[in-house]
Amino acid sequence: MKISPEDLQSAVRENIISADQSLKLWDFLGLRNESKSQFSLGHVIYYLGGLIVIGAMSWFMVKAWEHFGGIGIALISLFMGISFFLIGKKLWEDSKFKIPAGILITAAVSITPLFVYGIQKALGYWPSTGSPTSYADYHVYIRGNWIFMELATIGVATLVLKYFRYPFITFPAALALWYLSMDLAPMIMGSEYATWDSRKWVSLYFGLCLSLVSYFIDRRTKEDFAFWCYIVGALTLWGGLSSMSSESELNKLIYCLINLFFIFLSVFLSRRIFIILGSMGVMGYLGHLAHKVFKDSFSFPIVLALFGLLIIYLGIQYQKNKKQLEKWVLQQLPASLLELRPKERL
Repeated sequence: MKISPEDLQSAVRENIISADQSLKLWDFLGLRNESKSQFSLGHVIYYLGGLIVIGAMSWFMVKAWEHFGGIGIALISLFMGISFFLIGKKLWEDSKFKIPAGILITAAVSITPLFVYGIQKALGYWPSTGSPTSYADYHVYIRGNWIFMELATIGVATLVLKYFRYPFITFPAALALWYLSMDLAPMIMGSEYATWDSRKWVSLYFGLCLSLVSYFIDRRTKEDFAFWCYIVGALTLWGGLSSMSSESELNKLIYCLINLFFIFLSVFLSRRIFIILGSMGVMGYLGHLAHKVFKDSFSFPIVLALFGLLIIYLGIQYQKNKKQLEKWVLQQLPASLLELRPKERL
């Protein structure tokens, strides 16, 4: 529910609250919602800057840094991590700057694997030959060399979350968890799990498990700590599922049905990531039908276009009667199923 100044003015005219109360209430609501995630230009700028910082110290790290040696890399990363953390901690004290503060603290956490890499290299625990040989390969290759970096990142993120309850901090932890699952699988299950096909299954199972964990987090926290876990979990689950190939039309149809389930799951959980990925999967299946199954059919594009128009029409009708339809649907569902919805996000 969104409240505007006009709504409060209407309440004043109806003698529900006084003019003075409306002003105080508006100031209170403004302070309460200042640090919440909203799609505004200021917040987009904050996250863009934060992602650039995180990317610079991780995804876009180049091999030129190897000239600093292990000690140099560890000291530089430690200095930058502490600097980001202290600036973020200072901003955290002002409720108006919770978002940039949380992003800077997250950036500090994301430097953890670089620091651990420097320490490993300085102590001689990093192989000088073979692949990978540098931190620049951290987000590219799946190797057992990264395990201590991943464990440290998860540990630091967990510790920081105890004192700074900012959901974005879960992002580097969730990413490190995914990397850890990919790196541990060949070590635990054997070298056959180092193949590309096996990694698809590992990614799929990890995404499924993380999505389930996100759901339980979602039901137990007022802050949206499940958001980034849902992002990583849904992407790895859908990515593993979509990268699998099969010549069976039945399997392809099942893939489409799973993506349709994602779309309905997004409504049930109030999570947009599932409707985005589900829609992409359905469109991919329709593309397969157009270019493979009905390749030379004149009528298929026309029927598909009419089907799309029907969906748009149904969407318009849904928007017009949204409250009545949702109320009717909820009335048809058993109370036990309704209890499973994450209420804090509804």
